[in-house]
Amino acid sequence: MPTYTLPSELTAELDIRKSRFIAHAIPVADRDAAMAELRRLHEAHPAATHICWALLAGGQSGMSDDGEPSGTAGRPILEVLRHHDLDGVLAAVIRYYGGVKLGAGGLVRAYTDAIATALHDAPRVERIAQASLTVAIDYADEARVRRWIEQEQFAPADSAYDMDVRLTIRLPVTAVDAARESLRDMTQGRARFPDAEDSAG
Repeated sequence: MPTYTLPSELTAELDIRKSRFIAHAIPVADRDAAMAELRRLHEAHPAATHICWALLAGGQSGMSDDGEPSGTAGRPILEVLRHHDLDGVLAAVIRYYGGVKLGAGGLVRAYTDAIATALHDAPRVERIAQASLTVAIDYADEARVRRWIEQEQFAPADSAYDMDVRLTIRLPVTAVDAARESLRDMTQGRARFPDAEDSAG
């Protein structure tokens, strides 16, 4: 079953019984990226009463009620993400307390509504699993291979120069086999794949 992420950050703001709820739904690559986004939100809203959040990112999910009664913020936000089949998304709701207590049921509704509003009619893009492919090539082949990487719009991740040139590229998992074939073809079979040799032996 495909999972989806967001093409860009979405926000919404609700006023519920004098409290302001500002929802952010942010596409992230992993938990580290999510924590960096949370730090950014804390810096942008130093006076906020609570910044509650939920994260779905592969196996790296998490949530926080950030001082709200247990189960009234993080879990409802997480459920909205699951309902939308989203992955690789951090959902955070910033609350400025307005002096009127909402009670547990009211909080669940408020946090659910805030993030659901941000995601209402949200454009979704299919989340494609990425892989790293390292290829070892002769110096004479480097320019041709780099041109090919650019044409295919793969992301160069790393390069190392020793007896040969080792280039690491990021590409969709589904493109790895075809990429190996192309690299072998364009180098007349000189391209080697150290990772594959290690795992095969």
